[in-house]
This record gives sequence, C-alpha cells and structure tokens, in this order.
Amino acid sequence: MAPERQMNRRTFLRRLGWGVGGVLVGGVGIQGAYEKRWFEVTRHQIAIDGLPNAFEGMTISHIADVHHGPYTPIERVSAMVDLAQSTKPDMFVITGDMVHRESKYIGPVWKQMARLSAPLGVWCVMGNHDHWEGIEPSRAAAKMSGITELRNEATALVRGGERLWLAGVGDKWSKDDDVEAAVRDLPENAPAIMIVHNPETSDRVTDPRVKFMMAGHSHGGQVVLPILGAVSVPCDRRFTAGLVKTAAAHVYVSRGLGVVTVPFRLNCRPEIPVYTLTRG
Repeated sequence: MAPERQMNRRTFLRRLGWGVGGVLVGGVGIQGAYEKRWFEVTRHQIAIDGLPNAFEGMTISHIADVHHGPYTPIERVSAMVDLAQSTKPDMFVITGDMVHRESKYIGPVWKQMARLSAPLGVWCVMGNHDHWEGIEPSRAAAKMSGITELRNEATALVRGGERLWLAGVGDKWSKDDDVEAAVRDLPENAPAIMIVHNPETSDRVTDPRVKFMMAGHSHGGQVVLPILGAVSVPCDRRFTAGLVKTAAAHVYVSRGLGVVTVPFRLNCRPEIPVYTLTRG
C-alpha cells in the first residue's frame, strides 16, 4: 500500500502544480485583456525656465500609440478620445503610431481624433507605424481631421498676448527626423516645448531653448514582469516610461494607449498623461 500511496501523492502534487500554473496563466490572460482597456490619466507638473506668464498653469493632454487595428478596435479608440476630452486641456498633442498592420485603419482612427478640441489646438507628429502603414494617407487623414502635423518645424502658441513655441520632429526609424530644422526658426532665447515619437530623438536635442519634450513609442514595455521588469522595449531602456532627464531637457515618455505584437498589457496600464506647465 505504501508505494501506491506514494504514487497517489506524486500524482496529486503534479496535478496540483499544473492546476496552479493554469490559474497563473489564466490570471495573466484575464489581467492583460482587462488592463489594455484600463486607461489611466496621470498628472504631472512641469517646470519650464522662462515660461511666459500667460502660460502659467497651461495644461497639455498627450495621446500616444493608439494602434487602432486588430488588437485595438474603434470602440476602444472612441473610449480613449472620450477620456482624453474629459481632461479639458488647453492643448492636445498626439505623438504618433495611430494604426497597426493595415492602412484600412487610418481613416477611422483619425476620424475619432477629429473629436478632440482645445483652445490652443491639436498638434501631432507621425510614428514609425504611420509610415509603415501609409504615411501619405495618414497625413491626409490628420489634415482632414483638423489636426496639424509639425514635421520638423515649430509654431508659436499665443496666449494672453505672449508666445510659447511648440516644435515637432519626424520619426527616427523612418529617417524623417530633422532636429536642426525643427528648431531653426525659434527666436533667440525663446522657450520651447517639443513633441517627438521616438524618445531616443531627445538625445540629439541640444538646443537650450527646448525645455521639455513629449514622446511615446515604448508602450512602457507593455508587458512588465515582477522583479524582471519590461520584457521588451523598442528603444534604449532609459526611455521605458515616465520623466527622463537628458543632457538638455526633460522628456516624458508616455506608456501609450494601444498594443502591438501581443494583444495585452501586463503591469503597464494604458496612459493619457496630462501636463501642467509652471515657471521654473
């Protein structure tokens, strides 16, 4: 009887192990499936040296990496837009990667972005997926939606009779980035903020007029394991997520809103950062 009891015990432990493993895998799947819809608004106070008085307290809502496609249906994109609009910012910025896998997703996602409205406008740069899935249709759709792309250029934001400059740089992976052109027309000693898709672009920004940058691309790693951290980051791991100090400025790297490669997030909530500017 003893060998039989021992075999039963072994069988029991083996089955228990498989059962626990199944629960863990199932839990990961459930959490991942839920978490990609668990949008989070994060709020950050950003100190800007030389910020004009009229821009004290200005708010910016940041949309990144929507990736409308097979893993991010249009209903979810609509929910993202509703949440972003509810933050009632002074300005929206969109830092690219709006679609995933096919060009048929371009028109619908930009049609949703057309619902965004703010006193100082809605501005964008394009990401690598926008280039891969169709850059000219993406640019046309953004323009039709009333959203202005800043492709290696800068524009003046006017508020209370004063100016703050906003610059935008094209996508690094697509070799559409020209940092020098983006800052060329900035007035001397004029403070500027900048939007880019790939946060690695910030390493090339040495102009002291650029005080703060906003980027996406990393997804925050998308799948973040306990202790081990992000499984994969498509850029230097310094830029996985959050506020990063570079040689010339701070850059905030959004965790973004959509997903690619695998259809879930883990320990990495989709994020809409909202920044409040204050004088440094």
